[in-house]
Amino acid sequence: MDDWIKVAQLADVPVLGARIYRHNEGEIAIFRTAEDKVFALNNRCPHKGGPLSEGIVHGGQVTCPLHNWQIDLATGEAQGADTGCTERFEVKVVGEDIFLRAVNAKA
Repeated sequence: MDDWIKVAQLADVPVLGARIYRHNEGEIAIFRTAEDKVFALNNRCPHKGGPLSEGIVHGGQVTCPLHNWQIDLATGEAQGADTGCTERFEVKVVGEDIFLRAVNAKA
């Protein structure tokens, strides 16, 4: 697991919420759904750069708090008539630990 970085425990991310992981190039929002599925996206909406971590998680999407764009958590793609995509990061849960595929990271 050398190319994976432990970034949180499952309990650190609220159900239907997010937690931010900061790295050299910005912020990654780690999301948790009602079904305890975990996703990681760049913390910037593709529309105007809104903080996705402050949005509302519902189903498999997050709604940006600035202009209500809905972003698919699995793909980072804007939904409906909106177009755009935010970067997605590979994430996995092992036991209660959440890991991201290595990025240029800082604690």
